[in-house]
Amino acid sequence: MADASRARSPLTRLAAGAAAALLLLAGCTGEGLLPGADGPADGEASTSSAPDAPEGDGPALVELGTSAAQDLETDPAEDPAYADYYAQNIEWGPCEGVEGEDLECGTLTVPLVWNDPEAGDIDIAVAQLPATGERTGSLVTNPGGPGGSGVNFLESLPFMVSAEVHAAYDLVGFDPRGVNRSAGVECLDDEQTDEYLSVTAEPGSTESDQLSEEWGARVAEACEANSGEVLPYLDTYSAARDMDVLRAALGSEQLDYLGYSYGTYLGSSYADLHPDRVGRFVLDGALDPTITANELSAGQAEGFERATEAFLADCLDRGDCPFKGTEEEAKQQLIAFFTSVDSSPLDSGDPERPLTGSLARSAVLTLLYEDGLWEFGRQSLTAAMNGDGSQLLNIADLSAERDSDGTYRTNSTFAISAVNCLDHPGVADEAWVEQEAERLAEEYPTFGPMLGGDGCAHWPVPPLREPAPIAAEGAGPIVVIGTTGDPATPYQWAQNLAAQLDDAVLLTYEGNGHTAYGRSGGCIEEQVDAYLLEGTVPEDGLTC
Repeated sequence: MADASRARSPLTRLAAGAAAALLLLAGCTGEGLLPGADGPADGEASTSSAPDAPEGDGPALVELGTSAAQDLETDPAEDPAYADYYAQNIEWGPCEGVEGEDLECGTLTVPLVWNDPEAGDIDIAVAQLPATGERTGSLVTNPGGPGGSGVNFLESLPFMVSAEVHAAYDLVGFDPRGVNRSAGVECLDDEQTDEYLSVTAEPGSTESDQLSEEWGARVAEACEANSGEVLPYLDTYSAARDMDVLRAALGSEQLDYLGYSYGTYLGSSYADLHPDRVGRFVLDGALDPTITANELSAGQAEGFERATEAFLADCLDRGDCPFKGTEEEAKQQLIAFFTSVDSSPLDSGDPERPLTGSLARSAVLTLLYEDGLWEFGRQSLTAAMNGDGSQLLNIADLSAERDSDGTYRTNSTFAISAVNCLDHPGVADEAWVEQEAERLAEEYPTFGPMLGGDGCAHWPVPPLREPAPIAAEGAGPIVVIGTTGDPATPYQWAQNLAAQLDDAVLLTYEGNGHTAYGRSGGCIEEQVDAYLLEGTVPEDGLTC
């Protein structure tokens, strides 16, 4: 049975950080850069439909570049050209900038260009919390994003896994390439990032379109100027190759892994490359590797619309709800609140940083990731609708990993773009994209107006990966987990990934919020713990 401390995960989970990144070019400009997307909360196929394809079986995607890591002629683990990488031992020592008793940190060297190991190296930041009991191995983890710091994730991970799992495993996190300490992409400075995240115009307006163009170009140019040498090599297949070097450095013949949200995409990509090295794999809040960037956007718009409706329905049953009337009337009141703050930002207690519409949307989006925060959400919205924007601003800052001194703890705001723009190609036809944006705005009025368009239009590197299923034949059994009311990764995607994988079981958590393990209250935790500790494979199709 899961202990009470694990019933709700800390807000420091990178899902909250992803909420800010979702609105990089969304609340402020009208075009989102997405870490994931959500489909129907009940697992049924969506009733909405995208515009007809220009011709053929589907809309043609933008032209792809070539990944330096996806298809190699040899297995690097057995190729002498990579021998030094695979012979590394991590020198563990004290950590800087991250809290945690017994936490140890180190670095790992990997090729910048996986198909050309002579082209130079980068260092990957790694951390571990040693097993508290009789050690059986290392459990490598990823919190999602993309752009989430796996090193920082270890601050909250002990609250999410059971004491028994921590007793048996060294808990290991790493910053994937391009993230934070691992050749982290550098784009805007802190003051510019403040402006970027706060600038606001009514979504869908001419001003919004202009801001989208201006900021999209400005961010892309800054990232290229400051990190152009690494930008072409930040795709997920490259990160998965790095993870195999980490496996070897940890002394593991097979990789035991717990990945949340985007971490499921990283994990399934690893299984695709190295099925024979897959140990006990748990993929929670799954991404479907077959979807395009536009399908990410559409699913996200629908998912957060459903989550908004669930939040408002719950709110109206409470005595402290700031909204009145029916659920539809409450939704219109929320949208009207956002619109009013677009034109008249609220006092936050800091005259230099009022609560803008962009920041308000980011805060509400963050609250939708965790239904355990809905009470706080009601309180914060009540205060804001009475003129005090300080609570929502604090949530938005926490989401963006902004500290009180005005510095940003990580580069997640920009790393998400650096990875997603390589991993997920979009439709090339501009008329189709515009029509799709109009559909999202009409069908999903709360956040849909911000999530259409092409968030990677100005990115200096083309996408590298074609959407395709992953079977990982020879790996498994892999445990895939889906939450029916997940606003950020659709339950349908978990079903799809489990069906694609050659050997997988699907666990379903019936609830709201993003992901399940560590926050479902017991059932999912019991099944996953038995799998990680004893190798007991859960019953396929089990629902909690």
